[in-house]
This record gives sequence, C-alpha cells and structure tokens, in this order.
Amino acid sequence: MHDPNQIEVPPSFLALFTTPSGHRLTEPMSTVRERYELCEDLAQMLTDRASTAQFKSGASAGEVLQQIQLGLTAEGSTVQPSEATWVVTRLAELLDWRAPSPAS
Repeated sequence: MHDPNQIEVPPSFLALFTTPSGHRLTEPMSTVRERYELCEDLAQMLTDRASTAQFKSGASAGEVLQQIQLGLTAEGSTVQPSEATWVVTRLAELLDWRAPSPAS
C-alpha cells in the first residue's frame, strides 16, 4: 500500500518506537509520524525560549537543556520521557549546542 504522506521520520526518532531487535515498530507508522511532528514542532518552538533563558540567566547551555528536560518530563507532559530526551537532543542540534549526555 502506498503511503501518500511526505514526512520522513528520522532514524533517531523511529528508534523510540522500534522493537529491541530493530525490525518492527511498536506503534502504527501514522502514530509515529504524529508523535514526530509534535516533537519536532516542540523542539523548533523551544529554540527562542532556550536562547533567551541562557542569555538572561547566564546559565550554561547544558543547564538550560537540563531544565527543559525536567519540564518536558514533569507530570502531565504531552510527551513521553524518551520523546522528551529526543526533543532536548534535537533542540541542542538546532541551537548548535552540545547535546546532553544520556542519563546514567
């Protein structure tokens, strides 16, 4: 069946919805695509906020990203914890900041 949707979901996001073997999605592609659009839009919208927060507070990029991660993983958030991590990593990429280290 041909999928008319033109949105290409990057491998880094697909990995959030892939079985450990990497062969199957855990959600329908339409759901993955919707979640990707939400997360990408969120990262894009947060660029100005993150830059402003860093400028006004004098905090490091890592500290700003950490605060955003905390906000995205707070109770009631519209994104799952793995998606929040992806959003913060994408945000760092958009701002040309060093991506945060994965939580240990």
